[in-house]
Amino acid sequence: MPISIAIIAFMDSLTSIDLRGASLFPLDQPELREQQSRLGSYQICCSDNIAFMRELPPEKLQLIVTSPPYNIGKQYEKRSRLQDYLDGQRQVILECARLLDPRGSVCWQVGNHITADGEVVPLDAILYPIFKGLGLRLRNRIVWHFEHGLHCSKRFSGRYETILWFTKTEQYRFNLDAVRVPSKYPGKKYFKGPRAGEFSCNPRGKNPGDVWIIPNVKANHVEKTDHPCQFPVELVERLVLSMTDAGDSVLDPYMGSGSSVLASVKNGRRGLGCDVEPKYVATAQRRLDDLYAGRLRTRPMGRPVYDPRFPGGSRK
Repeated sequence: MPISIAIIAFMDSLTSIDLRGASLFPLDQPELREQQSRLGSYQICCSDNIAFMRELPPEKLQLIVTSPPYNIGKQYEKRSRLQDYLDGQRQVILECARLLDPRGSVCWQVGNHITADGEVVPLDAILYPIFKGLGLRLRNRIVWHFEHGLHCSKRFSGRYETILWFTKTEQYRFNLDAVRVPSKYPGKKYFKGPRAGEFSCNPRGKNPGDVWIIPNVKANHVEKTDHPCQFPVELVERLVLSMTDAGDSVLDPYMGSGSSVLASVKNGRRGLGCDVEPKYVATAQRRLDDLYAGRLRTRPMGRPVYDPRFPGGSRK
């Protein structure tokens, strides 16, 4: 079945929708209409990602950001031989390379595969040759650190995962100013030389570096849905803002609960996504509806992980 038909046929409440300019807010709420005018558009569906991507034209996506299954037997995946898993990833990555704009980026967020006998296999290490073999260039291996997760008894508990950021060419988008964070010493000045007395830091803030401390989405997180392993929106926002411009297209081929699409639409980009699980596509649709209605709650980018002014050290 063609993707365009499959999208419409999936269910009445889940269609492929472009909502730029749609009027969802009452006319007596100008502040919501103004918010809506800054949002992007989206297209989501319940579909196999290879089938979905093959319907898209080549070299039109400025960013592909996703977190594929880790082949560890989660409820949304079937555990398979590691080589079979890698072969499947290769097919998806090959299609992503076809769709990527020459100035575009791919961000592949992964953790570890755990074998049946408990050995840890870092997925970023074994996936890297696939990207490299397609001519993509690694720009950063970003470490995403978080504090909550499973408590291990036979090894140290895992508290980080990685994001492999690849570009297609040497000429790529990177908007550092859009994602700068406050400097540790904003008043620091040169103490000698021709610039003595001038501020030595960038007034817009500093580069956030390649170790990002962002809470993962657990039970008490404001964004928690029925998905067991969802992206925090602020994680994807940093990638969207730094690697795309307003109006650009962003794809998540393993959409899950829709955080990548939300982060894109929220910042004036066009979000595309697909997932094979109908219940997660339904969750993504509800979250997008909430975004357009002005009632979606997300954790703001840049909020401190711990703030002693609030009970428990957090405003959620």
